[in-house]
Amino acid sequence: MQSFYRIRIALAQTAIVWEEKEQNFKKAEEQIKDAVNRHTEAIFFPEMSFTGFSMNTDATKECGNETVNRVKSLAVQYRMAVGFGWVRDCGGKCENHYTIVDRTGNIISDYVKIHPFSCSGEDLKFRGGSSLSYFSLNGIVCSTFICYDLRFPEIFQAASKKAHAIIVPANWPAKRSGHWQTLLRARAVENQVYILAVNCTGDIGGIHYTGDSCVIDPDGAVQSVLHGGEGILYVELTDDVEDIRRGFPVKYDRREELYKSLE
Repeated sequence: MQSFYRIRIALAQTAIVWEEKEQNFKKAEEQIKDAVNRHTEAIFFPEMSFTGFSMNTDATKECGNETVNRVKSLAVQYRMAVGFGWVRDCGGKCENHYTIVDRTGNIISDYVKIHPFSCSGEDLKFRGGSSLSYFSLNGIVCSTFICYDLRFPEIFQAASKKAHAIIVPANWPAKRSGHWQTLLRARAVENQVYILAVNCTGDIGGIHYTGDSCVIDPDGAVQSVLHGGEGILYVELTDDVEDIRRGFPVKYDRREELYKSLE
């Protein structure tokens, strides 16, 4: 019998307190404690986890590693990998980061959002990243994107050449929740990967969010979903991606060089 890599993961669908880092740190610690009690090995928070999706970078940006260091301490204290979003001050425009630290406090992934959301003016305050990020959890190769990145399938194709699971933290508003759910399923199906999506919930900075955090398998089936209020979605992730791809070898039929020539 084939042995698959497995991990128990938590997605923290949080009602972020607008631009109040300290309150959100305290809330995150309580959610981490809950995850520990449920024998969880990794927990992921939404985009800009401790401020909400704010363009007020004077209030959110960090020159040092304040948030990173706080989360490192929590990861070590509770022996759990933690994924979280924060804003880096780059001396002009900022960067929208999603960082993952392991249970020993080491940074294993640090991704910068490739596509700032110009419709909200994010591009005026933030510069886009230019690279993918990979990390391993219990032998499962993972990657991350952030919110608006979901609308750009090319980067998911690139990441899924290595990754078997892609985490998508977001602050995705309720008025476009249909897009969120449709695009997440599409990215899972067309890339034959697990999608783990974690969104915020509630009224934050004048925008309403309904969460809809979910786990979608490589066939596009929604394994778990959390609609509405604050809560934690728990999932046992089993990495059977290679078997799925062998059984239905869509990626084998891709013609990458032709696609480039068509541009």
